[in-house]
Amino acid sequence: MTLSRIGFIGLGLMGRAMVGCLQDAGHALTVLGHRDRTGIETALACGATEANSARALAQAVDVVMLCMATSDQVEARAFGPGGFVAGARPGQVVIDFGTSLPASTLRIGAALAEKGAAYLDAPLGRTPAHAAEGKLNIMCAGDREAFDKVRRELDTLGENVFHLGPLGAGHTIKLINNAFAMTTACAMSEAFAMSDAAGIPRETLYGVMAAGPLHSGMMDFIRAYASAGRIELAFSVENAIKDVGYYRLMAEELGAASRMSGAADGALRAAREAGYGSRMVPEMVDFFAEHLKG
Repeated sequence: MTLSRIGFIGLGLMGRAMVGCLQDAGHALTVLGHRDRTGIETALACGATEANSARALAQAVDVVMLCMATSDQVEARAFGPGGFVAGARPGQVVIDFGTSLPASTLRIGAALAEKGAAYLDAPLGRTPAHAAEGKLNIMCAGDREAFDKVRRELDTLGENVFHLGPLGAGHTIKLINNAFAMTTACAMSEAFAMSDAAGIPRETLYGVMAAGPLHSGMMDFIRAYASAGRIELAFSVENAIKDVGYYRLMAEELGAASRMSGAADGALRAAREAGYGSRMVPEMVDFFAEHLKG
């Protein structure tokens, strides 16, 4: 069976791991330049071809995959004479693996539909290490026929691949998930800082909380740093601010008021102002401990 030709835009830590996984599976890859050339050079050394524009990349492949940090970055590669929308053709599938705004996803989807192409939003769970092994969680949404068309490629990258409904549902669910996760992380970080202030050992607090229904993977991520200094959740405060901010903007666009995310948003932004932007979310324990009195 002939493998699809894949174009990949966004070779950061996650993207380069995904490209390596696809190359290991035998796919021919075309990649687009990145400020950090590390991932590009690795892909080229393994046989990939480099395109000089998103349009040229789309014209050369069967499936276009995106793994970028923000909706602005995705739209910059989508639109204009050099964008992948201009290079799209009937029957082609474009997949956004990043965490983007649903409204932006729908705009790009509509533009691709005019070219006869399909757009899927497929945000990811798990880490670059999982990506390299083809064990990501993939939350895909969009036209079911297009999803079925690229299911083999998605299964190469993911251990758990979900189809969640119409275009935009994947990014919507990912933003709800991440806002909940970051709210939980901030709450647990403050809980450990409050136990310090009360003179109660962190592990004593954890033992009680973990014995009941509050126990969760996020609690354990924060505890690993709070008690042992281990970073088991490699997700920066800056990225958390972006995702919670996108969630709040999505809520606003839906005409809804998000009360719960306001606390996480405020705490994360205050942490950035205190110099924590590039630090990992579990290190919010230190921020709360240092700023418990305001």
